[in-house]
Amino acid sequence: MGEHPSPGPAVAAGAEAERIEELGPEADERPPAAPEDCDPGNTGYISSGKFRSLLESHSSKLDPHKREVLLALADSHTDGQICYQDFVNLMSNKRSNSFRQAILQGNRRLCSKALLEEKGLNLSQRLIRHVAYETLPREIDRKWYYDSYTCCPPPWFMITITLLEVALFLYNGVSLDQFVLQVTHPRYLQNALVYHPQLRAQAWRYLTYIFMHAGIEHLGLNVVLQLLVGVPLEMVHGATRIGLVYVAGVVAGSLAVSVADMTAPVVGSSGGVYALVSAHLANIVMNWSGMKCQFKLLRMGVALICMSMEFGRAVWLRFHPSAYPPCPHPSFVAHLGGVAVGITLGVVVLRNYEQRLQDQSLWWIFVAMYTIFVLFAVFWNIFAYTLLDLKLPPPP
Repeated sequence: MGEHPSPGPAVAAGAEAERIEELGPEADERPPAAPEDCDPGNTGYISSGKFRSLLESHSSKLDPHKREVLLALADSHTDGQICYQDFVNLMSNKRSNSFRQAILQGNRRLCSKALLEEKGLNLSQRLIRHVAYETLPREIDRKWYYDSYTCCPPPWFMITITLLEVALFLYNGVSLDQFVLQVTHPRYLQNALVYHPQLRAQAWRYLTYIFMHAGIEHLGLNVVLQLLVGVPLEMVHGATRIGLVYVAGVVAGSLAVSVADMTAPVVGSSGGVYALVSAHLANIVMNWSGMKCQFKLLRMGVALICMSMEFGRAVWLRFHPSAYPPCPHPSFVAHLGGVAVGITLGVVVLRNYEQRLQDQSLWWIFVAMYTIFVLFAVFWNIFAYTLLDLKLPPPP
């Protein structure tokens, strides 16, 4: 994103890196072959001595942070051999779980100054550093992110979702001529985006309800949390992972309502927002000593107070006399569905920066739990309403 005071992130180790052949898809069977002069036996491993001599001969061309990680990698292998794939992963800004373990268990501690002590940074560099300290608990990960972040692609997912929510709210507000407590307008539920129990067969409503909000007070808090929490998380973990947590929270929210509050509609993006925020807060608590964000206790308290106030507003609105009886006002259960996703799938995502999620057993456990819940909710929606002989409000 910006230029660093030291040379930019090394994507090739000087003359040695020029000899690295272009690699196809990673082979699972064995590591790729190293250059012949480093690996005469074509085993996929380089001796620690040869590796260290290469580092020393090309150290002036390497970014200091990346050179330290390479030295830690060399010192961590007591068997005298380094996997060539680990080296390739580092130079291409990819890391495997085994590589992280090698670094964390290395015999050599990184001795350079922390990112907070870096001087002469421009505005964009300070922003990247701030995001690193807001989201990552390990100094080595913060340095890695600071060196490798390029703002390409930008955090487009959260920004796009937020702009769509604001645009559709304004359009709906003009149509209804009401912006505060929009949900109390008699024609509010007639919008095709709202989840309504009588229209639950229209599957898109389980997702599109996020673009409808109860009022400007509802939209405002969700937008603020999405931008202050969601955008930094997306800058670090990428649109795919953060989008997955967000959408999983949204779907879990509407399905939870269809199971636990069967007669109520659903609006608002609180399911996705609460998934991200609860995952972030849980990650801070679980890595309390490592997280170096300023005033973290105060900020956690403010976040929890804001979330509690929003949840309280939703509970009050749900039981407030409806503007379109016999249908009640929108449910608050979607908030709880989002929190459940955040403290399960979300935490696994945030705790495994740049690691393969499919290598984490907890990931598969929580994916299985989520899948079981979705299947249960689908069958519940198909059969339970009829079996319980539940009287639903008429369609809007």
